[in-house]
Amino acid sequence: MSGICGLLHLDGSPAGQNDLAGMLGRLARRGPERSGAWVEGPVALGHALLATTPEAIDEILPLRHPASGCAITGDIRIDNRAELIATLGLDAGGRTIGDAELVLEAYLKWGADCLDHLLGDFAFAIWDAARQRLLCARDQTGMRQLLWHYTPGQLFAFATEAEALLAHQAIPARINEGRIADYLEDLEAHDLTSTFWHDIQRLPPAHALAVEGGALRSWRYWQPDLPEPLRLGSDEAYAEAFRAVFEKAVAARLRAPPGKLASMLSGGMDSGSVSAVAARLLQQAGAPPLPVFSAVSTAPDCVETRTIRAAQTMAHLAPHEVALEDFDTYAEPLERLSQASGEPFDGHMTMLRAVYLAAHEAGFTVMLDGASGDSTLMADDMVAWRLRRGDIAGAWREAVGARHFWGPDMRPAKTFIDGARWVVVPDWLRELRRAATDRNRQRRKDRTSMVAPALARAVDMPARRAAHARHVALRLDGRCEDRRGLVTHPYAVVARERYDRVAAPLAIETRDPFLDLRVLRFVLSLPPDQIERDGWPKIVLRRAMAGLLPDAVRWRVGKEHLGWQFEEALAARWLACARPDWEKAIAPFVRPDLVTPSDCRRTDTIAVESRLVSSYLRRWIVYARSVLNSRQEKNEKSHH
Repeated sequence: MSGICGLLHLDGSPAGQNDLAGMLGRLARRGPERSGAWVEGPVALGHALLATTPEAIDEILPLRHPASGCAITGDIRIDNRAELIATLGLDAGGRTIGDAELVLEAYLKWGADCLDHLLGDFAFAIWDAARQRLLCARDQTGMRQLLWHYTPGQLFAFATEAEALLAHQAIPARINEGRIADYLEDLEAHDLTSTFWHDIQRLPPAHALAVEGGALRSWRYWQPDLPEPLRLGSDEAYAEAFRAVFEKAVAARLRAPPGKLASMLSGGMDSGSVSAVAARLLQQAGAPPLPVFSAVSTAPDCVETRTIRAAQTMAHLAPHEVALEDFDTYAEPLERLSQASGEPFDGHMTMLRAVYLAAHEAGFTVMLDGASGDSTLMADDMVAWRLRRGDIAGAWREAVGARHFWGPDMRPAKTFIDGARWVVVPDWLRELRRAATDRNRQRRKDRTSMVAPALARAVDMPARRAAHARHVALRLDGRCEDRRGLVTHPYAVVARERYDRVAAPLAIETRDPFLDLRVLRFVLSLPPDQIERDGWPKIVLRRAMAGLLPDAVRWRVGKEHLGWQFEEALAARWLACARPDWEKAIAPFVRPDLVTPSDCRRTDTIAVESRLVSSYLRRWIVYARSVLNSRQEKNEKSHH
């Protein structure tokens, strides 16, 4: 993970080193090892390095190609290096070929179509001197971030973080109140383009943009193919095939400088599978044991901790623990990190932030995780799927199995009937019912929303809710005709963006094998009952991990974790009552009755959640105002 930035003066005026100074300064936490800038004519490119691959240590960015005049800056890890080097006919000649150089050579051969040849995680910008074109792109699944600003006829600028863009005085700093309303109603995936600043946009995953002749255009360059269905002879054959693909994905993410790689290890299947495979591959390569970091509790009835301890028995691991009961020992830096959150959506990531803090203090800069396992291996409605095939007994087994996995709230009869509705109720009738349900939901939301009435009217909350519902809609009707919308769901994207923003202040790069394109393609080829069977989610992964992952983890039921307990620990330290500065900061945005002293005396879960949400917002507003004040002070100094 590195930080990148750059700009293009659209009026042709020359850029200068000073144009990038403030932007690079804001990116230093992402790239603390060194920074560099390249300026030519109206364009300037910047790079702040965190060397998370062996090749990155030697590669100096931004990089210019002497013959063509093209230049690149990027936050890049390319996984198909050997294939690209061979295809491009590159001769290293005893030197190191960096990943950015590979991307630049691919661009020189294929132009913007080079994106079709790249496998890995990346965000980059290439200045094409001959065409006077700036090309920016983001990887297919959104592991790297890229934000941009465009003022027609004047300026185009990009950076890894909004704060870096705001360091440029020509970019307006206007808070996007619509995004604040999204936050208060948990509409994080309302879109994949807006930010908390009006004049700064996110480039969505699998998208590129080009600025040429003063005009900006963007396009989607990739979407998952729908492969031919895979037909194998047994469950074991499917599991073996999945493990082979998954091992390649994990192996590609082990490329790191010595002593810098670690992994998350929860008590779940996903991070456990990543750690199990990574540890075995490192052991086979003669490398030291894999450091793993876990959030645990000393409570004797903690299921998560008990399962983590079982996972820690796997071979070739070096366990590290972050104990909930020791919260006070690391609360102060956590509070500072929370205060500096890039977005209020990141506020509730206390447990993850604590784990990253421990890894940072231990000297690690690369962290594996399995955060996208739930989306990559998400199942359709298996009750409906079996009923569509006439398998009534199998449908009932799915309903009963769901209760076994998720607990008594999943009543088999209701689960069975809900699945049957997908089969017997006509689509037109279901749409009528859905429309009526949506109207009722809107009325309830109007009554219970945290958004202040004036703000709700200003941003048209009903329309925002409807747009969010369309964007995240899943048609889990048992047809299983096209699962592409599941594996690249907006929730998976915004989750990865959150992970990146939380890790960035601690100079940690996150890597997730479940978003490897080879894994996604393989999963899309699987029969539905290899994704979920008899109520067991991710059944192909459970079988594939036989002999690698302890059975206590493979066959664990439920999804308990310690996230809320970490939030409560933080709340106990800094949730204050009747604070005038707090109420004043959030008054334009939050319903007044939710920030009164009487509400602060309540201790039920709903009240605590409301106060946490409001407090995260308040802290972000304080941060945002500090950004605005800093800009104002700089303007005043420049005028003097």
